[in-house]
Amino acid sequence: MSTKIQFKASGSETGKTILFLHGGGVAGWMWEPVVARLQDFHCLVPDMPEHGMSMDIAPFSIELAAGQAMELVRERAHGGKAVVVGLSEGAQVVVQMLSSVPDCIDRAVVSSAILLPMRGYGWLYSPRLMGAMFRMSIPPFRNNDWWMHLNMKYSAAIPEEYYPQYRANFQIMTEGQFVNLLSANQKFRMPANLGSVMVPTLVVAGMHEYKAMKESVRQLAAALPNAEARLINLGKGSSMRTEHNWAMNAPEQFAQMVRAFITGESLPGVLHSLD
Repeated sequence: MSTKIQFKASGSETGKTILFLHGGGVAGWMWEPVVARLQDFHCLVPDMPEHGMSMDIAPFSIELAAGQAMELVRERAHGGKAVVVGLSEGAQVVVQMLSSVPDCIDRAVVSSAILLPMRGYGWLYSPRLMGAMFRMSIPPFRNNDWWMHLNMKYSAAIPEEYYPQYRANFQIMTEGQFVNLLSANQKFRMPANLGSVMVPTLVVAGMHEYKAMKESVRQLAAALPNAEARLINLGKGSSMRTEHNWAMNAPEQFAQMVRAFITGESLPGVLHSLD
């Protein structure tokens, strides 16, 4: 497999490489506030398959995204290895990479990777129902700025300054992409071979996130021999959505976490014990 996904590189020409994998339905731009704080590292930020500038690489799957990310690391990362950081669907891709290509990962940060069934979301296993949901919620509102602002704020917890990027992604989303992303996200489960993977891994999720998400953190950390688990608490006014997308809502703390995990320093105070 040759590298096809589009990516941006920034930062140090000699520092350790960090690969950032974004959540579903957005693109690499979601990492801008974190990457800006880590420019003493070599940062690689791709648009995953069927996202952003990589829209033509389809259909999206966790396995395809992991394979493309692996090729990018092997071709562009310093020394052919990287610290791999993923959020939401990007975090699921990191878990798949830990299973299939651990040799290209120096350390891993897994933020809010759902690995268990979500109670009450069984309908997401039906492509027909997912398609109907898309047709009702996306095409009628492609040019409705009020609706897009509302969806961006209350569904994705994306800060206002990123509205142009969000709007661009919203307007090009297809039914096939929508169905592929939801299907991949809801069907992904923890790989069976993680007990032999020795990559140091930090597994986190928001304190206000769904029970299945927090249990996924617990089970993943238990499966990996060299993992630690934490819960994110952004304090007063935080919510499930702001904690899930905390790379954009608390980029300073997110960047501090990544830096501390790489250097072995103490993790920031927003991260708490799972128990």
